[in-house]
Amino acid sequence: MLKLIPAAPSDLTAAINIITSAKQHLKDQGIDQWQNGYPDSACIEKDILAQKGYLALESGHILGYLCIDYDGEPAYDTLRGKWNTSEPYVVVHRMALSDSARGKGISHQVFHLVENMSRARGIHSFRIDTDAGNQKMQHILKKNGFTFCGTIQFDNSEKIAFDKIF
Repeated sequence: MLKLIPAAPSDLTAAINIITSAKQHLKDQGIDQWQNGYPDSACIEKDILAQKGYLALESGHILGYLCIDYDGEPAYDTLRGKWNTSEPYVVVHRMALSDSARGKGISHQVFHLVENMSRARGIHSFRIDTDAGNQKMQHILKKNGFTFCGTIQFDNSEKIAFDKIF
């Protein structure tokens, strides 16, 4: 059974390895996302130290890394478009799965677990963004009930933003 657990500082290397693998996977698909250094080890370490870094764990195996943030995303304040709600929200950044976890519906499970965590905090809105060229992630988001809301500027490029009310 998949679960999300807070990443500890000792998990930094495992998290970086997953991110590095995901960067290569994106590059192999011709997707420019994450090809300029971001996210780097300092970014992931900051997530972990802020207690926002999480591991997706199944049977003791790390299948993914993500940042789950309830403090808002400043770039979302300048959305060119319209969010479906102005209520407090959860945002997921830097979600990456290990090579062995891709294509197995793990993203769906992760989103479901994030929603459960958020409900427990009284949060019922979920925001996320990706590169326009990342068709795979866009498909995953739409399949999981997210709707396109507009575009934002983040990491020196335009991103497409989605939200979901649950």
